[in-house]
Amino acid sequence: MSVLKNTLTQSTWTLGSRALGFLRDVVILAKLGAGPVADAFFTALMFPNLFRRVFAEGAFAQAFVPAYSRTLEAEGPEAARQLAEETLRGLLAVTAFLVIVAQLAMPWIMILLHGGYRNDPVHFPLAILLTQITMPYMSFMALAALLSGILNSGGKFAMSAGAPTLLNFSLLIAAFIGSDNYEISKSLAVAVSVAGLLQVILLWYGVSRQKIRLRLGLPKLTPGVKRVAALAVPGTIAASGMQINIMVSQALASFETGAKTWLYSADRLYQLPLGLVGVAVGLAILPRLSRAARSDDRGQSQSVMDNGVGLAMALTLPAAAALMAAPFLFVDGFFTRGDFTSLDAQQTARALFHFGWGVPAFVLIKVLAPGFFAREDTRTPMGYSLTSVGVNTVLGASLFFLLKTNGMAGFPGLAIATSTAAWVNAGLLFIGLLRRDWYRPGGELVRRLVSVFIASSAMAGLLWFLANHSDTIANYTLDSKFLAALAIAAVGAAAYGLFALIFGAIRISDIKGARRA
Repeated sequence: MSVLKNTLTQSTWTLGSRALGFLRDVVILAKLGAGPVADAFFTALMFPNLFRRVFAEGAFAQAFVPAYSRTLEAEGPEAARQLAEETLRGLLAVTAFLVIVAQLAMPWIMILLHGGYRNDPVHFPLAILLTQITMPYMSFMALAALLSGILNSGGKFAMSAGAPTLLNFSLLIAAFIGSDNYEISKSLAVAVSVAGLLQVILLWYGVSRQKIRLRLGLPKLTPGVKRVAALAVPGTIAASGMQINIMVSQALASFETGAKTWLYSADRLYQLPLGLVGVAVGLAILPRLSRAARSDDRGQSQSVMDNGVGLAMALTLPAAAALMAAPFLFVDGFFTRGDFTSLDAQQTARALFHFGWGVPAFVLIKVLAPGFFAREDTRTPMGYSLTSVGVNTVLGASLFFLLKTNGMAGFPGLAIATSTAAWVNAGLLFIGLLRRDWYRPGGELVRRLVSVFIASSAMAGLLWFLANHSDTIANYTLDSKFLAALAIAAVGAAAYGLFALIFGAIRISDIKGARRA
């Protein structure tokens, strides 16, 4: 199965989940607005989002899949099943212990994560309670990641990509339970943990359908578990860099009322191309890279990486250009309703613009890291990731307090730091692959990237023009800002497709090949 077809399978399911997630966010923002209660809930949601992105969206899987695939190929299905079962037991024990410790220590942890509200007698305890309620999601996501890794190793991508829709359904239902935003926030927190359990049940069923029987039991530190842990722990840390950077930014944002909600809202928009493209391509190329690495097929590794990078950038650069060309148009059209005002949209757009130029780096991290993971080198990406965390922390804190000292909002500085740190991480990964002679971009890829950049720039110019005439366009869309934003986005997508064909970023042969694959 081709990289493109695997990516399309993953992305199609992810698109459905993200569309439902978008509806979920619209409802939650309308119910909670941008204020202390919303800031408390989005603080609690940081942990679920962290572990969903770190575990479920490929980090743990990228460390587990090579070990599982190697065992399956070298020792057979039963040895691979036993490795998965042993890892499952150990993972459940470790994460359950961490959940309990975190819940007990949450009053002190929250001083770091939500320090700006530490003297608030109402909303600081609320943030503690909501986060304690959502913490079990950590264990559920770890188990879901392992089960997804088993399915992905067998070429089954649909169920693991579709499982997150359960979280969106649960939160949508919970958003209508409660008489005020305090009660609604508690309902939402409960729904997060319930959704995690439902995802595990679904994926367990999917693994069982593949005739792989896993059993719970007491954990044992077997050689197989040690081997997986040696890969998974550094690999998980390596892929956590961006999420840790987001948590650092959110912690600093607690010193500005509403800033957490603005950053969260911007995060929801720029994470869309990351989830649809970066994660999907990363998961799709990892099994093929692992096989090429085991057979020492340098030509195949080069081809897979070139295809992955080229496809990712062909789909990501236009998304980044759109977010930078018309950030307010999309935020205002999609999120402004209920207690989320146009002023909130303006503030969110300021963060979204700076996240926008970081989007290609966020995606490249997901695509380049498998070049190391496929060779069971997870320590090097971990070092790069921790370096990016340091850059983000120092630069973010410096910009945040510098802007505030000069009488300006500090949260845009956090977005600048997050994007800068992502480019540092992506650059280090690329240089590391070059130095080890594991990957060297081909001339055709370079030509394609230039074409993608030109096509994306042309589309951005068109979107900027349309955004400045959005009021006129709204006259033809039932005076709806939402429909106007959708219409402009559709025009931009169609224009990019045309520009991409004109400038050679996408070829007709690629489309025909995807249909035949």
